[in-house]
Amino acid sequence: MKQHLEALGISKNERYLVTSGAQPFFWLADTAWEMLHRLDLEDTLHYFKNRKEKGFTLIQTVILAELDGLHSPNASGQVPLKKLDPKQPNEAYFKHVDQVVSLADEMGLYLGLLPTWGDKFNKKWGIGPEIFSPENARSYGRFLGQRYGHWNHIVWILGGDRIPENEHQKEIIEEMAAGIREKDQNSLMSYHPNGGYLASDIFGEASWLDIDLFQSRHQKGFREYRFTQKARKRKPLRPVIDGEPGYENIPNLLNKWHFQRLNPTDIRRSAYWNMLSGAAGHTYGCNEIWQMYDGSTDPKFGAQFSWKEAMDLPGSGQMGIMKSLFESLPWQEMAPDPKVLAGINWKLHPQKLAIATADRDWLLVYCPKGKKIGLKGKIFRKTKRKAYWIDPENGQKQEVKGTCGPVFPIPDKSRDWLLLVLSPSSVEKWQYPRLPET
Repeated sequence: MKQHLEALGISKNERYLVTSGAQPFFWLADTAWEMLHRLDLEDTLHYFKNRKEKGFTLIQTVILAELDGLHSPNASGQVPLKKLDPKQPNEAYFKHVDQVVSLADEMGLYLGLLPTWGDKFNKKWGIGPEIFSPENARSYGRFLGQRYGHWNHIVWILGGDRIPENEHQKEIIEEMAAGIREKDQNSLMSYHPNGGYLASDIFGEASWLDIDLFQSRHQKGFREYRFTQKARKRKPLRPVIDGEPGYENIPNLLNKWHFQRLNPTDIRRSAYWNMLSGAAGHTYGCNEIWQMYDGSTDPKFGAQFSWKEAMDLPGSGQMGIMKSLFESLPWQEMAPDPKVLAGINWKLHPQKLAIATADRDWLLVYCPKGKKIGLKGKIFRKTKRKAYWIDPENGQKQEVKGTCGPVFPIPDKSRDWLLLVLSPSSVEKWQYPRLPET
């Protein structure tokens, strides 16, 4: 069977992802948790086309879904398991999963595939029920590895918004991972914890944990970079990604009054804070899309639009702009470089972050809000540089005129900006690509 996508692996410096052809891979994911549960194949194709046009490279979705995924049937009227038994998968349900997996490959999209949402092994909240034991988790993992392990474009993501709270629950995850690995030795694997945790907090010693995924909180100004920075200091080294940041149009801190929703500025800030802290990519989320709200289902967290309308909210298009910018840079060779910043970067203020190559021929700074960006003067002493302001809302760039540095007044003090500073040799190499559809 011919496949359209190459398998993913880890870069030599163990910080980023690459294809089997050794090309850098930018993880730009969307959280479509309920896609397999609620969409038919036609709607899935419509969704995939939109995400592909916007520059997304991976879709995160769940086989045993959160919203009553064991009892409430999918669009074809099928439930995933017979008698709620992980040892008895329903062939008719998994035929639809097969079709979506094949369609994603055909569309050029990787899948971050969650075997189950976390309430199926640690109910904690939600519907459940808890159906997993270490034994049937191994069997279920083996089934999934056998069925989908031959595909190149699968990344397995265990967990599902939970952390194990006892040894029994931890053993369930370990056994599920072992079952998948029995039949699929090639696909990358990670873990999706609940808010405020890194996967390596729980499974840092696990040999199966390839990517250190974390979940921040659905909160304005959460300072997500703290988690990326923490993960980059851990041993063994792993690529780190915020697998669930604050969602566009979700109420701040999930408040029951549904006010002060997260807006595109919040979405951009968390994304650039993560990327300029050394993340291997970023996951976007939208309140209406994760639940595939269509107006007839129960609207979680005050969902306001159908998922089809929500696909074109501005934040998702701005994530594609971010990806285009990074792919125009040698971003896998760039590392966080806070020492280039001059002045005091107050911790209680929105943080400026910088990333650069080792020779600082390529230097990118993100400023969430402020009057100016100050850089160390020594950067400009030996080499005359060019600088560009880049608007993260629309991707438009403008060259800084006149004397370049070391202080750059912000074009618009009320909002966020990017500053790209290049050596002459880098200016010759840099080609800003055509931006994806927004």
